[in-house]
Amino acid sequence: MTIKLTRRAAITCAAALAAVPAVAQNAWPTQPVHVYVGFPAGSSPDTLARIITEPLAQRLGQPVVVENKPGAGGVIGVQQMLAASGDGHTFGTTINGPLTTAQRLMDDTGFDVEADIAPVTLIATSPLVLAVSTDSGISDLEGFIEAAGAEEDALAYGSVGQGSGAHLTAELFADAAGVSMLHIPFTSYAEVTTSIIGGEIDAGFMAPSAALPHVEAGKMQMLGITSAESFPQAPDVPVMAGSAGLPEDLRAELWNAFIAPADTDPEVIERLNTEINDILADPEVQQKLLDIGWQAEPGTSQELAERIATDTEMWGAVIDRVQADQ
Repeated sequence: MTIKLTRRAAITCAAALAAVPAVAQNAWPTQPVHVYVGFPAGSSPDTLARIITEPLAQRLGQPVVVENKPGAGGVIGVQQMLAASGDGHTFGTTINGPLTTAQRLMDDTGFDVEADIAPVTLIATSPLVLAVSTDSGISDLEGFIEAAGAEEDALAYGSVGQGSGAHLTAELFADAAGVSMLHIPFTSYAEVTTSIIGGEIDAGFMAPSAALPHVEAGKMQMLGITSAESFPQAPDVPVMAGSAGLPEDLRAELWNAFIAPADTDPEVIERLNTEINDILADPEVQQKLLDIGWQAEPGTSQELAERIATDTEMWGAVIDRVQADQ
């Protein structure tokens, strides 16, 4: 028997068929979502990830499980995300290092950022502050640059390790200011601040949240901040860009982003971008992030891709200068 469809019926059937992919897409996720974090439980990147994933689970209707895979400055977390991928339910949050500097600082990270990673969205940023002891005799950025320029390596600064954001930011600053400083690597900001207060080193670049307790105790002061605008946690600290003879475009920020394996369905990435950006618009979430030293900074996947490319170029030039001097 032959069935003939009227024109109206044919159009109705076509519309129903066209809607099938959308229904299938709306079915995602069909199982728990796993988010890999390259730092231990209780760390700042881990806390940030949990601030985002708790409301994300409610929006997706599936559990979102944080998988802590610490090591190599966050690189292990990215590696583990890629090793576990393939089901469309595996993602990661990461600081900027694994996506911008690690491939210049390590012999082999095990992944190629451009080929293996799909940017989803920037989550939050944190500038760094230049901090000194209140007993240093230096009260402002101009005085610090003058003291640093008195002779080569006249001032020593601490960081949380060779190639860390704090180290590279200090070298970016030194080049912009036309000075040379002696780098002393430590393993934690606690050691850096203790050494500054104790007079063992002169300064350090660190997140405002690391310096604030000591500033409030009257033991340290913050001379300048590396963001383009003032930071809510330290509103009275002057922006470095354009101050004390420094370039107007001087900027250095740590950032945290949500990423996916490169083969992830673009519609899934688009949905995650929308959901996370909506989460970041919540004032309560913004305050939680600020409480741990991060400022919410939502955006598009393309904007994150551009940030990765720009920072990779900027920090690559700094790394080249540092390595040339060694």
